[in-house]
Amino acid sequence: MPSQSAGAAPRSEPQRRRRADAQRNYDLLVSAARDVFHDQGVDAPLDDIARRAGVGNATMYRHFPTRRELIIAVYSEEVTELSARSQSLLAEEPPGDALFHWLQEFIAHVAAKRELALSITDDRTSQRSVLFDRWHRSMHTAASALLTRAQGAGAVRTDLNASELLTLANGIALTATDATQAERLILLVRQGTETTSTPDDSIR
Repeated sequence: MPSQSAGAAPRSEPQRRRRADAQRNYDLLVSAARDVFHDQGVDAPLDDIARRAGVGNATMYRHFPTRRELIIAVYSEEVTELSARSQSLLAEEPPGDALFHWLQEFIAHVAAKRELALSITDDRTSQRSVLFDRWHRSMHTAASALLTRAQGAGAVRTDLNASELLTLANGIALTATDATQAERLILLVRQGTETTSTPDDSIR
């Protein structure tokens, strides 16, 4: 993703706390948009999103004056959830499993949400570059924490870094023909990076 120094946050990520009712409507709209974009694509009618959220069009446009701002809010939430998932895995699973389970989820995220991310157009403030840099750093931080723990436990080689693993995972997401092939490819990556690899009959 492109890199750029920090800039202003998008209107869909305001700094001031919203009133409870406004926050509820915001959350309903983002949730509805995720579902509608998943079902119909990023060009889905915005009216469908408002109807699914159970709010009026005026309320939707008050929160998200443009489709672009709604897409940014949806994608930002996806990234936040994937980043939070890394923390859950750190607490719940053995180090090697946590790392590669998260990489599988990262691959699924890239494969499913690439169209959403690419639909975010730039503006005069070059906000797109700022956002992509922020999201990239979030993913790198999550992968680094998982990798460091796995390396400390002796589960994976110490000469790896997070950027290399994310590059491999991104390549799998963009080239795998289906989820089954993606799982097989990340398993091959795991077997090639573990400190002690054992043959696996599932790879033939």
